[in-house]
Amino acid sequence: DLSDIAALSRRAWSLFPSRVVGDRSIDLELPIPGRSGSRRIGKMNDADVSKQIQQMVRFIRQEAEEKANEISISAEEEFNIEKLQLVEAEMKKIRQEYERKEKQVEIRKKIEYSMQLNASRIKVLQAQDDLVNSMKEDAAKELLNVSHHHHILNVTHHDHEYKHLLKELIVQSLLRLKEPAVLLRCRKDDAHLVESALESAKEDYAAKANVHPPDIIIDHKVYLPPAPSHHHAHGPSCSGGVVLASIDGKIVCENTLDARLDVAFRKKLPEV
Repeated sequence: DLSDIAALSRRAWSLFPSRVVGDRSIDLELPIPGRSGSRRIGKMNDADVSKQIQQMVRFIRQEAEEKANEISISAEEEFNIEKLQLVEAEMKKIRQEYERKEKQVEIRKKIEYSMQLNASRIKVLQAQDDLVNSMKEDAAKELLNVSHHHHILNVTHHDHEYKHLLKELIVQSLLRLKEPAVLLRCRKDDAHLVESALESAKEDYAAKANVHPPDIIIDHKVYLPPAPSHHHAHGPSCSGGVVLASIDGKIVCENTLDARLDVAFRKKLPEV
């Protein structure tokens, strides 16, 4: 810095008793301690002038070196501080980026785990549904055998069992409806069994409900669909049972074997 060098020069010149102008020396008056007034210093030769100049140069150089050293140390400290700040800032960015990517990886893992878990649940539910449907098909075949025995095999024992089953289904339906008069529908093949079991069903219902026996009208115009067969595999079918309704048709109790099977298996379906 030129201002610092100029200040050092002025300080250096102030240390010497004379100044050199051109090739001449100028005498300076210095105060004499303990005396009043001053004394004059004699003229300086070239050797003394050169010596003083060398001393002044060394002084200026020393001061300049110290100043330069201070500037260098200060600059290095500022550099280290700024470098540390930059390093910390970059490290913070790296940590934030790492945390962001780590969160993304965790979220991706959770999504993949959830998808795999859902896929496993769907497989389990599908297996349960297939098993339930298979069991339902087997049960439907067994129900079909129950209602077919009385007219296919023509066995009196099975005929009596199915007739008793029809009577119990009628009584149960009457207890559900609690109507004084009802309309009954059955399969055409079961009409004679229903007619033979009707009076017994009325008496059982009247005894259980403590009411007068109801009027039961068998619908001979509209029958329930016939039992399933190979000829009507895709059409409506009924494995047996009865359907009772109020006279106005507003209340219906479907008590067929197929309906009861659906209710039983609906409770066993897997929950989603």
